[in-house]
Amino acid sequence: MPSGTESLPGTTAAEPPERVRLRDVGLDARVQPVGVTERGDMTVPDDPSVAGWYRFGPAPGSPEGSAVLVGHVDGETGALGEFAALYDVRRGDRVEVRRAKAAPIVYRVVSRATVPKDELPPSAFRRTGDPVLTLITCAPPFEPERGGYLANLVVTAEPVRE
Repeated sequence: MPSGTESLPGTTAAEPPERVRLRDVGLDARVQPVGVTERGDMTVPDDPSVAGWYRFGPAPGSPEGSAVLVGHVDGETGALGEFAALYDVRRGDRVEVRRAKAAPIVYRVVSRATVPKDELPPSAFRRTGDPVLTLITCAPPFEPERGGYLANLVVTAEPVRE
């Protein structure tokens, strides 16, 4: 299986992310690599204070594609998770992704949308095209008898060209 940090022909591999910060909304989360479940769904770290990076896609800082970070809005105890802060994100907010062996990557939020959980756009996981950072968390309505949250909040950010 690909590691997610392998480079495409003619590109340079990006370092895996270690931390994501959105100071404007108070989000500061450690990042760990995640994969997929047996059903093919992306896994999410159990700890709501930790974000997951989809390791089978581009890493933040890759020259192409959508780097995906996912996190819980809350935990089983009802305590808010780090990604609950995404509810307050606005266009233009700055996102910083720190990496172990490379300089941080800075992004600016360009959009946010709420979509039904079963209609997450495939473009969120694209491997080609302009580089973006895609942040995903659960969104209301919450219906326990139907499995919990029925929607996703999807925040897209573009790299800042300094």
